[in-house]
Amino acid sequence: MTILQWGDVVTFFAWFIAIYMVVVITFYSVILVISFFQLRKEYQLDRVQAYEDYTDEFNTKPVSIIVPAYNEEAGIIQSVRSLLSVNYPTFEVIVVNDGSTDQTLEKVIEHYDMKEIRKVVRKQVETKPIMRIYQSAILPNLFLIDKENGGKADALNVGLNFSHYPYFCSLDGDSVLEQDAFLKVMKPIIDSNEEVIASGGSVRIANGCQIKNGHIQKIGLSNNPLVVMQIIEYLRAFLMGRIGLSRHNLLLIISGAFGVFSKHWVITAGGYRTDTVGEDMELVVRIHRLLKEKNIKKKIVYVPDPVCWTEVPEDITFLRRQRRRWHRGLFESLWTHKKITFNPTYGSIGLISFPYFWIVEFLGPVVELLGYLFIFLCLFLGGIYIEFTILLFLLSCLYGSIFSMSAVLLEEWSLTRYPKVSDIVKLFLYSLTETIWYRPLTVLWRCEGIWQMIIGDSSWGEMKRKGVSE
Repeated sequence: MTILQWGDVVTFFAWFIAIYMVVVITFYSVILVISFFQLRKEYQLDRVQAYEDYTDEFNTKPVSIIVPAYNEEAGIIQSVRSLLSVNYPTFEVIVVNDGSTDQTLEKVIEHYDMKEIRKVVRKQVETKPIMRIYQSAILPNLFLIDKENGGKADALNVGLNFSHYPYFCSLDGDSVLEQDAFLKVMKPIIDSNEEVIASGGSVRIANGCQIKNGHIQKIGLSNNPLVVMQIIEYLRAFLMGRIGLSRHNLLLIISGAFGVFSKHWVITAGGYRTDTVGEDMELVVRIHRLLKEKNIKKKIVYVPDPVCWTEVPEDITFLRRQRRRWHRGLFESLWTHKKITFNPTYGSIGLISFPYFWIVEFLGPVVELLGYLFIFLCLFLGGIYIEFTILLFLLSCLYGSIFSMSAVLLEEWSLTRYPKVSDIVKLFLYSLTETIWYRPLTVLWRCEGIWQMIIGDSSWGEMKRKGVSE
């Protein structure tokens, strides 16, 4: 290859990366505008008045709260305590111990005076065997199921089979709910006369907050830079991405940490799949596919106000494992339902959502990694390539830091979860640094997730938790 040909290849590659980033930035800009107007519309309402009618049992739907727990001894008692005190008329809490090797089972039994009961469980979805079922002697709406280890999806299916109510919520064992969270997340389901069949709430980071007996006492920021960057990342994902996609029924993800589903439609779809690490996204995609194939008009929505607080990794090793696993789960969901991609039969899901998740969410890290390598190479080539380097760097800053800053501002303007001005300033300043260090790390980890798929590594990766509640 001659020097001229090599130059043409480099130039083409530079323009490819630049155009790709412009397309992505344009898409995110549209999403940002949609999210801005949607939040403005919602928060002009009197939020207290909007929800007080739903405290009446006559106006609500009973909910089963399923908590899959595997080695959650650090936070399971506080999490269950917060669930038992939620402001909602009729609900039950079902803790599913998925063969824990620590003291999760024993702690729940002792703390809540659980007594073994005999009950026939209708197996609507296939699961691993149940060994024992317990019910609290002091809180009759609290149940504990001890089963063989089968993974989170299998534990959710066990809870689904056991549950008594028409709607269920999947909730992580280390999560703490705000008291009115269920009133808010169920509101679109009730208001739509069951046209909405699934509703997801916001997930926020509890690290750095003061939590006592399963209740948020004081919201604050961690001093760990990794945690602060994850807060910004979550704000961008929820306040920008999910609001914009939900507005037009394009949402493909309801977080496994906090989401409410119609039990009928989940069972009709076959329950949670146990052979994927992204069971939450795969279920939502499968329900969308089922509805489109049956030509049934239902909606899956995201509600920004209901907040679930959860613990995130503070160590780079565990954060890396989490991001690799998430990216593998994304691919598995997209690949399993690949026939939806660009398929007009599936409407906007096939023509907009799936292409977006393939091109931006899945392949995006690969293009970004190549872009970082290209910027590094251009520094040595000199000449016109320095100009390309500056262009790509500016686009990268716009793609990363500017949208992250916008998410922080949306948070302060709408939800105001962080009352201290210093916290907002800290988030804002950290968002300026995202392009320099945090985003390249997450890009690399997500690319490692792709490599794990290629070599057939399906490991989950150990996640250690220290607990966030006193």
